Amino acid sequence: MTEDQPRIVVGVDGSPGSRAALRWALRYAEPSGGEIIGVLAWAPPSFTEPAPMPPLLFDDELRNRAEKALREIVDEVTAPLATSVRVRGEVVRGHAARALLDQAEDAELLVVGSRGHGGFVGALLGSVSRHCVTHAPCTVVVGRPPSDEPDRGPTPT
Repeated sequence: MTEDQPRIVVGVDGSPGSRAALRWALRYAEPSGGEIIGVLAWAPPSFTEPAPMPPLLFDDELRNRAEKALREIVDEVTAPLATSVRVRGEVVRGHAARALLDQAEDAELLVVGSRGHGGFVGALLGSVSRHCVTHAPCTVVVGRPPSDEPDRGPTPT
């Protein structure tokens, strides 16, 4: 990738909004030869009861599942588009908004999905997309899925 080719960070979690964001970013990057960095953030489950710390192997297993999920989502979204745009996956342990903002430090663009209305008509952005719009060091695009796309929800890890 050269200086003339944009670096585009995309939040990928398997939701319809993130799939729409990835499709949009692929179409945007195609004419410029830009590179897409698909970011999937994961965190170990939190325990409400005191419990012994899970072994480190538990983290490795969760990371492997997240990497597999990211590859599958990227393959599923890119296949019908027949694009030549390179998508590099980044699996990051931590909160999604922080992971996206960190990855967007040197990016031209950050593309995230919107969860939609949720319980409020006025709440058009989810907490992650709202945080990214407010704090990103670059331009942010928030994508919405087509209304006919089924809600698959986030990819389980």
